[in-house]
Amino acid sequence: MQSRSPASALSDGERLAMLDELEESGLGWFWASDDCGNLTYLSGAIASRLDIPLSELLGHPLTAIFTAADRDGRGKSLPLMLGAHKPFAGLSVRAARNPDGVVLRLAGQPAFSTNGRFTGFRGTGADITDEYRREEETERLARFDSLTGLSNRHRMAHQLDSMLTAFKAARRNCAVMMLDLDRFKHVNDTLGHAAGDELLKQVAARLNRALDRDCEIGRLGGDEFQVVLPDIDDRGVLGELAMKIVTMLRQPYSLEEGRCVIGASVGIAIAPHDGVTREEIVRSADLALYAAKNGGRGQYRFFSGELENETIFRRRLEQDLGAALREEQLFLRFEPIVDAASQSVCALEAHVCWHHPDRGIIDEEEFAKIVEGSAMSVDVGRWAIAEACRRAAEWPDSVRVAANVPVALFLTDDFAELVERSVDGAGLAPGRLELEISEAVFFGDTNLVDRTLASLFKFGVRLTLDEFGSGYSSLAYLRRAPFDAIKIDEKLIAEAERHDSREMGLLRAIVALAGALQMDTIANGLESASLLTALTECGVRYLEGPIFSEPVDHHTIAKEMAGGTWKIEPGCDRTRRARRRTVFRKIQVIHDDYAYEVTMRNLSRTGALIEGLAEVPKGTQFVVDLGGGQLAVATVIRSNGDVQGLEFEQSLIEDGSGGLCTRNRVSPYALAAAGTPVAPLAPGSFHGIDQGGTVPKFGYTAHARSDAG
Repeated sequence: MQSRSPASALSDGERLAMLDELEESGLGWFWASDDCGNLTYLSGAIASRLDIPLSELLGHPLTAIFTAADRDGRGKSLPLMLGAHKPFAGLSVRAARNPDGVVLRLAGQPAFSTNGRFTGFRGTGADITDEYRREEETERLARFDSLTGLSNRHRMAHQLDSMLTAFKAARRNCAVMMLDLDRFKHVNDTLGHAAGDELLKQVAARLNRALDRDCEIGRLGGDEFQVVLPDIDDRGVLGELAMKIVTMLRQPYSLEEGRCVIGASVGIAIAPHDGVTREEIVRSADLALYAAKNGGRGQYRFFSGELENETIFRRRLEQDLGAALREEQLFLRFEPIVDAASQSVCALEAHVCWHHPDRGIIDEEEFAKIVEGSAMSVDVGRWAIAEACRRAAEWPDSVRVAANVPVALFLTDDFAELVERSVDGAGLAPGRLELEISEAVFFGDTNLVDRTLASLFKFGVRLTLDEFGSGYSSLAYLRRAPFDAIKIDEKLIAEAERHDSREMGLLRAIVALAGALQMDTIANGLESASLLTALTECGVRYLEGPIFSEPVDHHTIAKEMAGGTWKIEPGCDRTRRARRRTVFRKIQVIHDDYAYEVTMRNLSRTGALIEGLAEVPKGTQFVVDLGGGQLAVATVIRSNGDVQGLEFEQSLIEDGSGGLCTRNRVSPYALAAAGTPVAPLAPGSFHGIDQGGTVPKFGYTAHARSDAG
């Protein structure tokens, strides 16, 4: 007789008791189902962990009780496992009624009768909640930034790769924004790394609030962020989003270590216009970001195939600035500042312009973009203050001159001495010079700033705190410096006109604050009569803007002040003229299916000036190819020899950094339908237009063939 093993010597009751003890200990649980997949047995310990009465589980379909716990939905399917009637193991599930509760790992073995009929499953289970959550946290850390909770570089790359592949097949658009924080290193260096970390958390929170639409936001490392926005190619909408980000991120931050202010620059690229792979689109967005930072920071910029050319163009102009100063190519225009009560001109703000020997007049706005951040900004600022004093000496004593002070110039050791030399050399009373100083100077050396302000105050010139309300404003600056006036930020004034009374209430508060501190208030950029009335009622003392006058030259000032007083009635029909950019580059214009290469000399929102075609009558309609799929329908409204003035059918929009672009572009997908491969469009993409049966209507002139350089 064969002897029994020690285990088999146990009675059935003893074996059941052992199983009960095992279940109660949590080391092993059991379950069973019938041939229809309904639960017939479940260890009581499992029911307790699930926090569901056992009576509400037995007899119900297993597939209704449990749901897969796989995080990405790519794991094994419980219905599939049960339906296959085959053994399975390692299936992670949660209770369908409590998806945030415990996680179980199930294994099952099919059971069959003696005649081979399937009778159900018998299986085991284990509570793996702690293990699952550890794995989940490890996976989260691998995909998300541990500091901000945003997607990390790896996840952003994966998401963008997947999206671009799917969108190319579906012919959908996708925009990518690259963000870089301005002055973040300064915070790290002065307040410490803990403050820098807290600042990054607050930046992430503001980004989430600013982008209230379907998108993916990631932190790529350091102070670099990325945003992926599906199904959008309207650059007007993207520009508004970018400006919203810039505005929100430049508002002051409160940290445990102190208060700080930073900024942000944004580069934008759109697939498939600016790239069809992740590498292409990210490179394009990076180039746009670089251009935005070079343009003065605190800006956004769209990618353009001309970015490299624009960089070269800007460098050439910066190099020419030295010659401009030596050869007296710079000159001033003056914008009237009007007393709200008497409407008489009480001051004139000086703006620097450039009469370039090759490119013509570069106006004050474009010149400011060129000189900002340039190594020549200090030299240009010195010249402007001296020239402004010299011109003001010719005016009545009741009229002041206002000069904007570059931050770099203010922070030089001899700035106060420069001001004294300029005022005394022109024979001007010190009180007739008004220096407009940006709050950014207070980020410089504290001792130098305080010493310079004290010297200027003692000398007697007027001091104005410029761009108050731009996001940097602090009462500490007003207490610290002897300002005579506050100049309200033009963007805040524009917001007050576009939106509800909240911004107007803020303007009233600024005026009240200035009054309490015995300071005047100045509002500029005024265009509408309704805003003029509202600001006057708020108590703003001095007003400036196109509703009164655009900047004028010194000959106009002499004429207007011949009687001793210059009064300007606000003109309701006056609006800011569309600013022209001196661009001087080759473009194409298309007429009757024939493409002509011409030179574009300047560009504004509403039109352009081209040169190179002869005998073009007024009323002729062109399609202007601005490059990169940018097509604008335009009509000739002026024609003089080989020069034509064009008016666009639809106005261009700002590109965020002083440039202009079309709102939409020709989609590469549309061109692909005609047999052109999907790829970024280069400038002059439509040069290959079919010209076979068309005879050119207009002749070229010598200018069209010259190098526009």
